[in-house]
Amino acid sequence: MLQNIDPLLIKYCETNIIPKYQQLDLAHHPNHVFDVIEKSLMIAKDYDVNIEMVYVVAVYHDIGLLVNRKTHHIDGGKTLEDDAFIQNYFTKDEILVMKQAIEDHRASNDHAPRTIYGKIISEADRLIDPDQIILRTIQFRLNGSRNEDFDTIYEGVKAHLIDKYGHGGYLKLWLKTEQNETQLSKLRAIIDDEDELYKKALHIFNTIGK
Repeated sequence: MLQNIDPLLIKYCETNIIPKYQQLDLAHHPNHVFDVIEKSLMIAKDYDVNIEMVYVVAVYHDIGLLVNRKTHHIDGGKTLEDDAFIQNYFTKDEILVMKQAIEDHRASNDHAPRTIYGKIISEADRLIDPDQIILRTIQFRLNGSRNEDFDTIYEGVKAHLIDKYGHGGYLKLWLKTEQNETQLSKLRAIIDDEDELYKKALHIFNTIGK
């Protein structure tokens, strides 16, 4: 899937950018970036876009978490904009479009992304798979409290899932791909069933350990 991307660009990103995600919580480690890259490139097949720009947006989309979680979408765009390699590789107009895409990708944004690149990364970053969503939510909760037991973190896990993915939650699907809409319906069915959510979350918690 990376065959249409310059190996030099891939090498730079995989050597200098993606490893930095290792410093973040488990839910945002490099494997998350690779998942978002893969999904971004799959979605991009249906649109007339610059595939290398799609790739770079996916690589940098959460890098701003290294600066500040609340403003990570803004900080990530600035990190990309200030990157000397990126400045030499892309035009100023291309960099602006990629910066805007990163700024617009945050799930809690109440406005649609300004470009198709923003919509692609927003859709790709959703990664709506019920088990993976619950896993990543637990991983995030455990990051600063690895000695906590399940019942201690469960209420926080449940609250986040309801707030983001529940009916009326802040998550928005700007491209509304069939896969994400189907998976979101499945996740909401689990969230709506308190017993099912508790059992599934406990099972996932026990498989990852602490």
